[in-house]
Order: sequence, then C-alpha cells, then structure tokens
Amino acid sequence: MIVTFCSFRRPMEKILVIEDDRATRKALTQLFEVEGYSVETAADGEEGLAAFRASRPDFVMLDLRMPKLRGQEVCKQIRREDEHVPILILSGSADEVDRVLLLELGADDYVIKPFSPKELLARVRAVLRRATRRPPPVDQLQFGDVTVDFVKMEVHRAGRPVSLTPQEFKLLKYFSHNIDRVVTRDQLLNDVWGYNSYPSTRTVDSHILTLRQKLEKSPASPVHFITIHNAGYKFTL
Repeated sequence: MIVTFCSFRRPMEKILVIEDDRATRKALTQLFEVEGYSVETAADGEEGLAAFRASRPDFVMLDLRMPKLRGQEVCKQIRREDEHVPILILSGSADEVDRVLLLELGADDYVIKPFSPKELLARVRAVLRRATRRPPPVDQLQFGDVTVDFVKMEVHRAGRPVSLTPQEFKLLKYFSHNIDRVVTRDQLLNDVWGYNSYPSTRTVDSHILTLRQKLEKSPASPVHFITIHNAGYKFTL
C-alpha cells in the first residue's frame, strides 16, 4: 500500500472575519490582533467570498446570517475551492445550528452569540490544531492492484491503463481524502458535484457503480467502494 503526500500547509497567519455587524467585526479584529494574528474583515457574503479568493487566509470566521449571500452558501463555496482551510461558524441562535448541517456545509466548528472571548480563542486554537494534524493532499494512491497518480490523472490496474472521466477522478480524489469514513450521498453531491440542492437523481450511485466496474476485482462484491446501507458510502484501502 502506497500513499504519497505533498508538503504541509504553512502555519496560520491570517484570519478572515466575515461578519455584517460592525461592532462584532471590530471586537473580533481587536481580539485576534492582540493574539498576534493578521486580520482581514468583510461586511457581507459577497465581499467575504471575494476577500477569501484574493487573500487565501489561513482561517475563516463566518456569520450565518449575512446580507447579499448567506453564510451557508459562502461556506459551501469556500469548501469547494479549498478542502483544508479551517472554517468556524458564528450563529445568533442555537436553533440555526445543526451538527449534521455543519458537516454538510464543510465547517469545522461553531460558536453561539454572545460568546466569551476566552472560549472563542480556545475554539479557534483547537480547530487550528486539528487542521495541522490533517493529512496533506494525496498525490498518489494504491489499493488492491490499482495505482493512481492524481497529478498526472493516470490510473493503472494490474499494470494496464484505466480511463476515468474527470468527474470520476474528482470522486476518487474525494474518497482518498476520506479513507474509512462514511460519507453521505448528499455530501458527495454537494462536495463533488457542487449542487446547492439535492435533486432526485442516481448520479452518485451510477458513478460509484462505474468506479467499481473499472477498479474492483469483483464489482458485484466490492471491497474498496462499499455501500453503507441507510448511511452512504465508504472507501477502504
């Protein structure tokens, strides 16, 4: 079994605060700057997404109730463009926050307003520690008699080349970042296909079936692309 990784991300330096309330933005800026962080702020969802794309911060703090573009959509878009940047959600109500929804959005943690500065800093540090322990992106992967080079977008099975579509490569790479973890069909639709809603389609099922046919020794009895009934799918080495 071979898994090759590229280098680790650089240490955290910049926090992007996306918050429409001016007083809260100012308080968060002061809090983080005192702790030695560089802080950038945005006052609405569209401005926040533009700031993220321009500066590529090391940590994102995001309010859910945002003008122009809601925090949920900003979070989804950031996660599509960067699989690893830590995201902490700010919410004005515990009723808005659901841990399952958080996972589907791609956020790492949340804090309910009003919050204690001490608790907030502790949560930020905890999320950053978890982020530094995440495995870096996979360049090469081997399972069974299959070898995958994600940089060259090449797949070989038993030494022979296998043709995958770009979407199949994207799905396989997503699984490589979530080895031995159960992922739901909705998560796959959102993270791999980028759907904002979950249509009634067999898209995920058909793509996984194709990966089994191309990469499993026995597609009818898969050992790598496994269906977890009433839950989703799991990729194992």
